[in-house]
Amino acid sequence: MLRTMALPSSSSSPPLSVSTQMKQHIKQDSFRPHSLKFSSMQKENNINDDNVASFNQNPSRRLALLKLGAAIPESHLLGVRASKLLSADENMMRPRTPPKMAPVSTAVAEENPLEWVNKDKRRMLHVVYRVGDLEKTIKFYTECLGMKLLRKRDIPEERYTNAFLGYGPEDSHFTVELTYNYGVDKYNIGTGFGHFGIAVEDVAKTVNLVKAKGGKVTSEPGLVEGGSTMSAFVEDPDGYKFELLERGLTPEPLCQVMLRVGDLDHAVNFYNKAFGMQLLQRRDFPESKYAVAIMGYGPEDKNAVLELTYNYGVTEYDKGNGYAQIAIGTDDVYKSAKAIELCGGSIIREPGPLPGINTKITACLDPDGWKSIIGKCRRKDIR
Repeated sequence: MLRTMALPSSSSSPPLSVSTQMKQHIKQDSFRPHSLKFSSMQKENNINDDNVASFNQNPSRRLALLKLGAAIPESHLLGVRASKLLSADENMMRPRTPPKMAPVSTAVAEENPLEWVNKDKRRMLHVVYRVGDLEKTIKFYTECLGMKLLRKRDIPEERYTNAFLGYGPEDSHFTVELTYNYGVDKYNIGTGFGHFGIAVEDVAKTVNLVKAKGGKVTSEPGLVEGGSTMSAFVEDPDGYKFELLERGLTPEPLCQVMLRVGDLDHAVNFYNKAFGMQLLQRRDFPESKYAVAIMGYGPEDKNAVLELTYNYGVTEYDKGNGYAQIAIGTDDVYKSAKAIELCGGSIIREPGPLPGINTKITACLDPDGWKSIIGKCRRKDIR
């Protein structure tokens, strides 16, 4: 095979290949004297006059040499200078081996789920629990607590009905989701669930209204322990407690869910790292033998929060079958599930879309066994 060679030229034309130059030599044989044609080759390759004469007088020998040009070393055929040029040209034409690049580490490329959680845009969406008389409960919440019935849906094929109530639209407010299962009129609330918190402008006035409507008041208005906030406790028809907290106007009146835990430090660490909640405050009451930690995604006077309560020496609670779960919004259910697993939580529903719709959720249990739903979807689709 003839290789391409670059030769120096005084003109601006591109260099000719070896094969092209040889063709030109053959073409020029028909009109160019052999003596002129080989004079330069003679000098450059040390060919004596006798060889030149023999070459000119024997056309067949001359043709054979030209045909065998490819088999003759380039340093002999074209001279040392041309051979050097060819070597340089070959280096230019030879495919270059691309520089080796260090492989991208997946540990660097993929963001740590626990770091991502703190950047995720989250909000407590709603709290789910079961009631024995849906209409009676709706009436109590709307007439005594000032909530609005946002929507209601009946699923006869699955024998249950839902009602959503709150103080504003579901896409911007924390709400309650009441579930009524056909034929079940009573539930065991257990000892683990504590209460819901509602911010009101006047605690005493609200307590009087509850009494007038036939509701149950379990604690009269008074200052909270160790604080200056006025509060009182009432019960709904199913026995769920509500703490009434006297505050000014707030964007989130349904402001609190209290759950009891067996290890406060462990629970705080879990909700901080796995759920991205901030520890807003922590208080210890040694005289009363309990401690509380307030966790949430923003100041408790403007956002719904989770109140974790630890009673000294109590590590387990009866969770009953009335309270169900809290739902939290996320941008990525898959990363959320990974973060929960890394923090010791249990995934009880693998992340993915709900059947029939594109809503993606995951469900988990915290170290105390409290259930949460985390979903990326319209608020009303998380159940």
